[in-house]
Amino acid sequence: MAASEELYTKCARVWIPDVEEVWKSAELTKDYKSGDVSLQLMLEDGKNIEHKLDPKTKNLPYLRNPDILVGENDLTALSYLHEPAVLHNLKVRFIDSKLIYTYCGIVLVAINPYETLPIYGTDIINAYSGQNMGDMDPHIFAVAEEAYKQMARDERNQSIIVSGESGAGKTVSAKYAMRYFATVSGSASEANVEEKVLASNPIMEAIGNAKTTRNDNSSRFGKYIEIGFDNRYRIIGANMRTYLLEKSRVVFQADEERNYHIFYQLCASAHLPEFKALKLSSANDFLYTRQGRSPVIDGVDDTKELCTTRNAFSLLGINESYQMGLFQVLAAILHLGNVEIKDRDADSSVIPPNNRHLMAFCELVGVTYQDMSQWLCHRKLKTATETYIKPLPRLQATNARDALSKHIYAKLFNWIVEHVNKALVTNVKQHSFIGVLDIYGFETFEINSFEQFCINYANEKLQQQFNMHVFKLEQEEYMKEQIPWTLIDFYDNQPCINLIEAKMGILDLLDEECRMPKGSDDSWAQKLYNTHLKTCSLFEKPRMSNRAFIIQHFADKVEYQCDGFLEKNKDTVNEEQINVMKASKFNLLVELFQDEEKATSPTGQVQGTGGRTRLSIKPDKSRDTSSKEHKKTVGCQFRNSLQKLMDTLNATTPHYVRCIKPNDFKLAFSFDPKRAVQQLRACGVLETIRISAAGFPSRWTYQEFFSRYRVLMKQKDVLADKKLTCKNVLEKLVQDQDKYQFGKTKIFFRAGQVAYLEKLRADKLRAACIRIQKTIRCWLARKKYLRKRSAAITIQRFTRGYQARCLAKFLRRTQAATIIQKYQRMYVERKRYKQKQAAALAMQTILRAYMARQKYQALLREHKAVIIQKHIRGWLARCWYKRCLEAIVYLQCCIRRMRAKRELKKLKIEARSVEHFKKLNKGMENKIMQLQRKIDEQSKENRLVNERLVGLESSYTVESERMRGELNRLRGVEEDAKNKANQVSSLLEELERLKKELSATQQEKKTIEDWAQSYRDEMEKMVAELKHQNGLLKKEKDDLNRLIQEQSQQMTEKMTRAIAEETQQLETDLNEERSRYQNLLSEHLRLEEKYDDLKEEMALSSNVSKPGHRRTDSTHSSNESEYTYNSEYAELEDGTRGREDVTRGIDTSLTLKLQKRVTELEQDKQLLRNELENREEQLQRASAMARGAELEYESLKRQELESENKKLKHDLEEMRKSLLGNAATGAGAPGSPAYKVLLEQLNASCEELEVRKEEVLILRSQLVSQKEAMHHKETMTEPSVYKDDVSKLKDDEVKQAYVGLKDTNRLLEHQLQTQRRTYDNEVESLRSELQNVKEENNRQQQLLAQNLQLPPEARIEASLQHEITRLTNENLDLMEQLEKQDRTIRKLKKQLKVYSKRIGEMGAGQTEGQTSPGQMVDEPIHPVNIPRREKDFQGMLEYKKEDEMKLVKNLILELKPRGVAVNLIPGLPAYILFMCLRHADYVNDDQKVRTLLTSTINSIKKILKKRGDDFETVSFWLANTCRFLHCLKQYSGDEQFMKHNTSRQNEHCLSNFDLAEYRQVISDLAIQIYQQLIKCMENILQPMIVSGMLEHETIQGVSGVKPTGLRKRTSSIADEGTYTLDSILRQLSAFHSTMCQHGTDPELIKQVVKQQFYIIGAVTLNNLLLRKDMCSWSKGMQIRYNVSQLEEWLRDKGLMTCGAKETLEPLIQAAQLLQVKKKTDEDAEAICSMCHALTTAQIVKVLNLYTPVNEFEERVSVAFIRTIQTRLRDRCESPQLLMDTKMIYPVTFPFNPSCLALETIQIPSSLNLAFLTRV
Repeated sequence: MAASEELYTKCARVWIPDVEEVWKSAELTKDYKSGDVSLQLMLEDGKNIEHKLDPKTKNLPYLRNPDILVGENDLTALSYLHEPAVLHNLKVRFIDSKLIYTYCGIVLVAINPYETLPIYGTDIINAYSGQNMGDMDPHIFAVAEEAYKQMARDERNQSIIVSGESGAGKTVSAKYAMRYFATVSGSASEANVEEKVLASNPIMEAIGNAKTTRNDNSSRFGKYIEIGFDNRYRIIGANMRTYLLEKSRVVFQADEERNYHIFYQLCASAHLPEFKALKLSSANDFLYTRQGRSPVIDGVDDTKELCTTRNAFSLLGINESYQMGLFQVLAAILHLGNVEIKDRDADSSVIPPNNRHLMAFCELVGVTYQDMSQWLCHRKLKTATETYIKPLPRLQATNARDALSKHIYAKLFNWIVEHVNKALVTNVKQHSFIGVLDIYGFETFEINSFEQFCINYANEKLQQQFNMHVFKLEQEEYMKEQIPWTLIDFYDNQPCINLIEAKMGILDLLDEECRMPKGSDDSWAQKLYNTHLKTCSLFEKPRMSNRAFIIQHFADKVEYQCDGFLEKNKDTVNEEQINVMKASKFNLLVELFQDEEKATSPTGQVQGTGGRTRLSIKPDKSRDTSSKEHKKTVGCQFRNSLQKLMDTLNATTPHYVRCIKPNDFKLAFSFDPKRAVQQLRACGVLETIRISAAGFPSRWTYQEFFSRYRVLMKQKDVLADKKLTCKNVLEKLVQDQDKYQFGKTKIFFRAGQVAYLEKLRADKLRAACIRIQKTIRCWLARKKYLRKRSAAITIQRFTRGYQARCLAKFLRRTQAATIIQKYQRMYVERKRYKQKQAAALAMQTILRAYMARQKYQALLREHKAVIIQKHIRGWLARCWYKRCLEAIVYLQCCIRRMRAKRELKKLKIEARSVEHFKKLNKGMENKIMQLQRKIDEQSKENRLVNERLVGLESSYTVESERMRGELNRLRGVEEDAKNKANQVSSLLEELERLKKELSATQQEKKTIEDWAQSYRDEMEKMVAELKHQNGLLKKEKDDLNRLIQEQSQQMTEKMTRAIAEETQQLETDLNEERSRYQNLLSEHLRLEEKYDDLKEEMALSSNVSKPGHRRTDSTHSSNESEYTYNSEYAELEDGTRGREDVTRGIDTSLTLKLQKRVTELEQDKQLLRNELENREEQLQRASAMARGAELEYESLKRQELESENKKLKHDLEEMRKSLLGNAATGAGAPGSPAYKVLLEQLNASCEELEVRKEEVLILRSQLVSQKEAMHHKETMTEPSVYKDDVSKLKDDEVKQAYVGLKDTNRLLEHQLQTQRRTYDNEVESLRSELQNVKEENNRQQQLLAQNLQLPPEARIEASLQHEITRLTNENLDLMEQLEKQDRTIRKLKKQLKVYSKRIGEMGAGQTEGQTSPGQMVDEPIHPVNIPRREKDFQGMLEYKKEDEMKLVKNLILELKPRGVAVNLIPGLPAYILFMCLRHADYVNDDQKVRTLLTSTINSIKKILKKRGDDFETVSFWLANTCRFLHCLKQYSGDEQFMKHNTSRQNEHCLSNFDLAEYRQVISDLAIQIYQQLIKCMENILQPMIVSGMLEHETIQGVSGVKPTGLRKRTSSIADEGTYTLDSILRQLSAFHSTMCQHGTDPELIKQVVKQQFYIIGAVTLNNLLLRKDMCSWSKGMQIRYNVSQLEEWLRDKGLMTCGAKETLEPLIQAAQLLQVKKKTDEDAEAICSMCHALTTAQIVKVLNLYTPVNEFEERVSVAFIRTIQTRLRDRCESPQLLMDTKMIYPVTFPFNPSCLALETIQIPSSLNLAFLTRV
């Protein structure tokens, strides 16, 4: 019975058989009772059926597993282990979750997805590397990692057995397994063996794979590849064995199939020039490639594939000539297939003469046409007495031709395999190996022949080995746990194997029949019937055939057709044809057939180097065997090779991969249950399930059982001993003791018991849920009632208040309405009255106005009449008055004329009388006098008048001119008037005409006015409309303005975002460049370490290291590290010996190059020496010229001083004269102006004299200290030059000052010219050095560009070669500099001797000068002792050259970081080194500076290499290296680094050397140390992350433990030694405190913490994406809690702004994704907007992996996942699934100046640096 009867209750789900789906799910609608003959079921589509039980067995149908177990990684974790459960679990994982790998105990089931999946990248390999097999999701990499770890741990060879049907994906799985080994192990040599191993795949696929109806790339042979490893478990080589090549495919292919790929690749590339000689054409033109009628595979370019094959040949060392030879043989096979053989008669055949294809064949293989055509149609028969030639019928000749083609191809296949093995061989001793077996699975077709028989025979053997291994593991588990067990009955296929291979078995009878002269397939079939039909139950005879037999294999019954068995088993080839091939002139063909006498068959084994094997392994054969004996049958060969394979597998630990083909139509992710079940039965997966189910398939540790089923226990049942607690509870829950067993660490359950316990647990939880729901609902209902009651009271209160307010409002409104009505009525009446009053007044006003206007008009008319009368009467009166006046005037004139005449007569009479004259003369004189006065007055007036007249004349002239002009104008006007007058008549006529026109125009005007009025109205309307439109336009304008403003704002924001994005992009580019540079530095460091390792291995080649599990090249044993340290330390002590060691490590070619280079350098050295001598001569000439120029300058200076002296004397003389001249008057008395002037001048002269005295004293000391020959010579001869000038001065002090000034000027000029020459030399040297650096930089860039174009192995090799060359050149340069310095030292010694001799002579001369009075002039140059004050400590440390190694040893190599970090100031070693460097700079010793910096850098590298895995050491030297770098910047003298310095610190700046280049070198060293720190930290954190962040339950009880399978699963319960989140936090705190103690820069600590958190987030997320058991709601809560704890740690340390939190964003979003709802479209939209830090692949992967832990959770539907994919389709992102855990953020070292003064630093005695002297 499948399970306990009490489980068959209502709603229980079962599996029932189905024709289409194999198994169908149904649900019980009624409880099952013992004795019932049927079950009442309801299918998933709602249909009710009655399921009849078998009346004999009464077996109930299989129970279905709970939904939480569906989709498990391991099939053995299922509670019910049976075929439908396995099939359903595989289907759910494959279709719903897109997971192609599933464990079934020790077997990995791989389903071919027929689609390329992104799960085989390097990141996935790194994720599986080092992991336990049960901790990660199933994968081929997990199996490969398990094999690799067991090989290293158990020191036992491993094998991976990959099997399955054609098209199931065996070859791809084997390929990925080999890729995994090649990636994780690396190669032990520079030959890149792992790439060669992988390169063998395209070659073997080309010559051994073909298209079949089931698979486009089906392997038509079996292969077993042994990948060899050394004692460090690195790949050193490989070896390949092949089995049973399908040779018949060369000459025949079924429909929709192809020949081997290589033929089609050649035909597709026939157009290439190098293939013209092969005379190939399309594949449809050859018989051997067109029979399948499918020459093309969709999506495959045969031309490109041939290029890949040729590249693989080249990589494996098969050169172009051999490749062309291979292609030549293959083309010959195609031409041979096209040779047409015709009937001559019934018993003979013939080839037509000059057959084109046969001629091409003979030409390609180098044989004669006659021989080939002869032996294709004939054969030689030998008897005891004679030999004769027999013609062959056409059919036999055709078969012989095809047999020859197959034989040649088999030979070629063997030759390629042999050479591939030669390329993969190595001289290093093989320590262990991992074998990968890619072999055909169980096959059954409509027509099964000899090939299927051999394949199924091999699968029987492999299945037996598999069953035995599974059974063995099962029993070992029981024995390990010490539980009673009985032998498990399992299917043993040994009878079937005996039927095939035992004595008188099928193969034995087949070989016997082959030895019979007239043996046939029919006679062999009869022998089989007679021998096995009655004696073996596994052998049957078909009813309708006498030429076939049936064998009951472990998977299924197979019917084999006997036709062709004997021929295929014999595998005969015409010997004469072979002899023709051996006589070929084609060397490669001869090489293929040269072992014909030694080999036993075309597929036999040949002894060779390294135990390489051919296509099919056979025992060796001696030379003298007869031709009959050497014809061993194919079946015998295959049996022997298969036995050897089984012996190899039995000697290894096997790992099984079973490949399943989901459908026959190659559809992506399409699952056919029938085909899947058939293969599951055939490959042994169900047998594994049956063996597991027969015992105790479900196994729980006591802790897991307690955690899972704690809900079934009462409080009193829980004891301190959890094991005893589990026993007591289990005895109560399960009454049958046989259903479980207690082991030492686990509880074992029978099949179905876990489901029973799960049912009890679910019932208990359901009851608890119901109780909780009841209580919650009661509380919710009461709360709802109280809320409703309170709401009702509140509503009533508010309603009543509202009603009262409404009433009051109504009353107020009524009163208001009354008042409004009153005033409204009053307003209406008043308005009516006002209207009437206004109308009356208007009428009165109009009437009165009319009357007034009438009266006004009458008055106006009367007044106007009066005026007219007045004017007329006045005119008449004036006319009368004028007439009267004229008459009166006329009368008066007449009377006055008459009276005048009378008076005239009287006067005439009087004039004639005398008396009258007397009267007249009386008083004449007075009158004359009056007249005289009047004349005077008149003359004055006349003058005035004349003057006025002149003025008037001038004005008159002007006026006359004006009047004349006016007259002319008037004349013109008059003429115009005359002309106008003439025109008056015409104008009058015109006026009449115009009047007429005017009347007409008035009529028109009236018409126009009417039109204008109508037009005005229209225009007014139009204007109104335009105004309306204008308003609309204004509104639209406002809208547009607003829109423009919004757009401008948006554009501004967009520009801001674009600028921000561009800035971010620039920062990203900068970080990428910085990261690329730092990666190059790490690569350079790795190459240096590799170079050191190679040098050590060459030096220690005699020492053999102990075996150990090492996965990378950088791992070394402690002995090797110590030797490295000692050897390198000795190298520092003795450079010559180290150089000799390096020279010995270089190969011969490099030595020859170096010798040639040394010769060239010697020649260059001689040339440089000659040039140096020429330069010295030029320098001497230049110095002589410079000396002459100095003398000229001195003379000019002397003249200038003489003129100044004369001027002073002149002033002095004038002053004396003025004093003498004013002496008598007392002008020179004190207080007088002259006296004051003189006193001031004298005081100034005294002050200047004192200053000159001090300068003379100082210059004397400087002159004595210089001791230069030129100076002495000039001081000896100079007095004669200016002696006369000195004698002119009287005062001695002035004389001394003058001489001192002379000497000072001369010395300064000499120093200036010396410094100028030095500066010019330095500038020239710097220019040459800069040019050299530029050339070196260009050369490095060219080399880097060339290296980037090379493949990785060539790139590393070129880098190493370049590095060796560079180091050698540097070594030679250093030697040359050393020789140059030796010459300089010798030269300086000679000069020192000369100077000492001259100083002695000078001393003697000075002694003589003291007694001779004539030498008084030389006194100023005598030495003067100037006392100095005691100097303070300047912050410098002095050491001797021989103490440098002691300094490096005590301060770096032997320093203990813990003591320095705790007891002394941070960065003390850096300060000490810098203080030593300062002294070397102070004394201007460039060699000392260079050696100190070089020793420091090399020593730091050594200590890191020795103790690079110690975080404290690496952190300590990172902090000190950064501090040393900051000191070099702070005291460099650059203004940008001196801003924060004190004045005292600025005094300590370096003065002689610019160490910018060394700052870059030290910065690179700091980057390398930082990367080493990150790696060290990662190695410490890596084991903690997954356990602490994912597996450990920080919040206990949230997540339950699900049933587990055979694979080991890491428990989430914290046991001893298990890492928890607290472990991670403690480790992070330890890291942080260590770096703080060492004085690491705060910014650098932030970068380290950011990198730490990135590693934690990336590793956690990667494991989450690869572990289905971790993708649940409760695990998301755990992760979010853990992340919050990490954020709290950041907050406590004040590191929230370092960017570490942002690195956890992908992990946070993944945890949120596990917890959010995943049903509706709104949920999908929320997920897409929330998970912006996750890629689409990661989101889909999490949703696919989401697994409910309890029955109350729901799975994510496929439709929802597709919705997510559709919404995220437009995302532009990387398709990479996993995060790069090896990624290191680029590090920067912000300048951090120290406030510590160097002079305050004290050196503790514990450092043993007493040899340092404070300066």
